[in-house]
Amino acid sequence: MDEIPLSALVWALVVLLALSGFFSGAETAMMACNRYRLNVAARRGERGSRLAHELLQKTDKLLGVILLFNSLVNSAAATLAGVITIQWLGEEKWALGAATLAVTFLILVFSEISPKVVGASRADLLAPKVAYVLAPLLKLFYPVVWFVNLFVMGLLRAVRLRPSSGNDERNLSPEELRTLVLESSHFIPTSHRSILVNLFDLEDVTMRDVMTPRHAIEGIDIEAPLDEIRQQIATSYHTRLPVYDGDLNAVLGVLHQRRVVSALSTGELDKEELRSLLAAPYFIPGGTALYTQLQYFQENRQRIALVVDEYGEVEGLVTLEDIIEEIIGKFTTGAPGRNLSLAWNAEGEAILDGGASLREINRALGLNLPLDGPKTLNGLILEQLQDIPESGVSCKIAGVPIEVLQAQNRMVRRARIVRPRSAD
Repeated sequence: MDEIPLSALVWALVVLLALSGFFSGAETAMMACNRYRLNVAARRGERGSRLAHELLQKTDKLLGVILLFNSLVNSAAATLAGVITIQWLGEEKWALGAATLAVTFLILVFSEISPKVVGASRADLLAPKVAYVLAPLLKLFYPVVWFVNLFVMGLLRAVRLRPSSGNDERNLSPEELRTLVLESSHFIPTSHRSILVNLFDLEDVTMRDVMTPRHAIEGIDIEAPLDEIRQQIATSYHTRLPVYDGDLNAVLGVLHQRRVVSALSTGELDKEELRSLLAAPYFIPGGTALYTQLQYFQENRQRIALVVDEYGEVEGLVTLEDIIEEIIGKFTTGAPGRNLSLAWNAEGEAILDGGASLREINRALGLNLPLDGPKTLNGLILEQLQDIPESGVSCKIAGVPIEVLQAQNRMVRRARIVRPRSAD
């Protein structure tokens, strides 16, 4: 070794530290890269991404080859540092101790921390590139890696650990997937992200959350005068109307406007004709999950259903459009008188209809009004006050100040909500 110039040994040490840094950064980049994005790039034919994807399918072999060379390079660097110290300062104990501390510092800064930070911050960019080096190394030194892994697997079995292979699917819970979507704001448009989040919430939303309440259902009373029925059909906004006999609980069927157009235009529509045009009513429990009901609509080829409680009393009405709106948001058109503006005004207030859904209010105004009880603003106020309030009565629910503006027919018709500071 005395024949080797000191400068050559120093340069060799620099090369070893650089190689150690490469393997440290490669390990971090391969482990931190987005595997889904890598898979998509591999399917597009990018060779580096394909190599990286294949390496990640056998994680134990990948880590084996990286750590094999990283350990060899670090050991060689430590040995070389000792040689340099002996040639430069002699075999003094203090010199060898100082050399150990110095090489430890150099490896820590230049070969471990810095490369790992770079690898973590540029993982998706670096992983396909380092794969060009790691793939041939693994193929060339596969027997060595396999031999080392024999002892590794034996040790893991001894302590009763069963590592998962790279082929295992990453199982994410619905809440984890929801968080993943919410944190992908830079990659997914806001409208698309909102739809995806709504899909995750379908299992927690029931028919009572989206139905048109009983008092707001537009239906035809078969006992009403025929002229009144004809007028109602001619002016109705809806294409399907429930027909009942005196009371909404006595539903006879559902009338599709298309079936009655010809008879209505010729003036030949009578009650017997009307009865013959009715489709059988479709009833569903109020606690049915939205996603489940969407499947039922598809299987039974239905578009409208009456929501009933445990006693068979009609609570409301839900349509396929109601479920679709819950997923993609409100349509630009709607029934007259139901297009309420759910937004804060310049004073930080919102005037709302008492029948407005609490879910819609929370979503539009960024509030956290409780959803485990009443489904409408009117129901929430009545539950809080335990009485039918008069105009001017105020209360605070979940930190949100609410003032009753109009109460009529035993319900709150209009209310003013003041934006709390937490919603600013």
